Amino acid sequence: MPAEWEPHEATWIAWPHNRSDWTGKFAPISWVYGEIARNTIPGEILRVLVESKAHEASASRVLKRVGADSAHVEFFHIPTNRGWTRDCGPIFVCRESPKPGCAIVKFRFNGWARYPDWRKDDSVPMRAARSLGCRMFRMRWGGHDFVLEGGSVDFNGRGTVLTTEECLLDQTTQVRNPGLDRREVERALASFFGVSNVLWFGKGIAGDDTHGHIDDLARFVGPHTAVLATESDPSDANYRALEENCERAESMRLEDGSKLEVVPLPMPRPLFFDGQRVPASYANFYIANAAVLVPTFNDPNDRKALGLLAELFRDRPVVGIHAVDLVWGLGTLHCLTREQPAL
Repeated sequence: MPAEWEPHEATWIAWPHNRSDWTGKFAPISWVYGEIARNTIPGEILRVLVESKAHEASASRVLKRVGADSAHVEFFHIPTNRGWTRDCGPIFVCRESPKPGCAIVKFRFNGWARYPDWRKDDSVPMRAARSLGCRMFRMRWGGHDFVLEGGSVDFNGRGTVLTTEECLLDQTTQVRNPGLDRREVERALASFFGVSNVLWFGKGIAGDDTHGHIDDLARFVGPHTAVLATESDPSDANYRALEENCERAESMRLEDGSKLEVVPLPMPRPLFFDGQRVPASYANFYIANAAVLVPTFNDPNDRKALGLLAELFRDRPVVGIHAVDLVWGLGTLHCLTREQPAL
């Protein structure tokens, strides 16, 4: 499984259509997608999932108005329920020999073990594989389809994966794989992704309806370095869990036995809409070929987060994307995107 900063052939997104994800805020969402597209396609192809010809035409109009180069956009008529492409879209793995190639690994998607509308989303990797003429492996373990979302794992491309106990080991709240313990999950991840080392954090952040996805918490920014969300306010709901994760990180070792280098990443102030806390986090950035796209929240820490990430990513610009409306859907930039590695 390549690291996200390695070269991409394309970025996949699903153009928004489900208004229930952004109740009362749907109107501006397509323009946020337009900003994602405008900053992504200078460096790679943008592959866009749409529902119909009319949906494609609507997306094309937005992309044209924001100045996105249509020559780098490809549309795929693959229906989705909700369109969080990181979690339900095609996950690509690569090989170098005997002949270089990429394939799609197909996990079962079940709406984060929470929502009933997921069957179209579950079929996206199969449809994408057919459209690309790409080999696909169906991921099964212990005689059952293995349930996994892309936002629950993060890779350094050298054999180590980050994840959380709250998400992958939960057996009471949002249960992905009933009966599988830590050892079995680690064996499955090793088999599916070619990793040799699994680093476990505890809980994710408040407001996260996925029950602990890693991409709001900790992200690799290099083979030996990860950023980790931190909270300085002891009264905040995130404080204790994030402190515990920081303590865990102190003893974490990479696949070669070296210590994981951890860079603290601030959290924005708590963000609420209609009385509900939403999972606003700078860790939900996306590493494209031409830029690192970082969600911003009209917060004093926006500048700190952008500056910190700019110091870590010297090979491409760091671009802030306004995400106050977007995060009402309970996810931001990384949740919406999926990279396709270049050969």
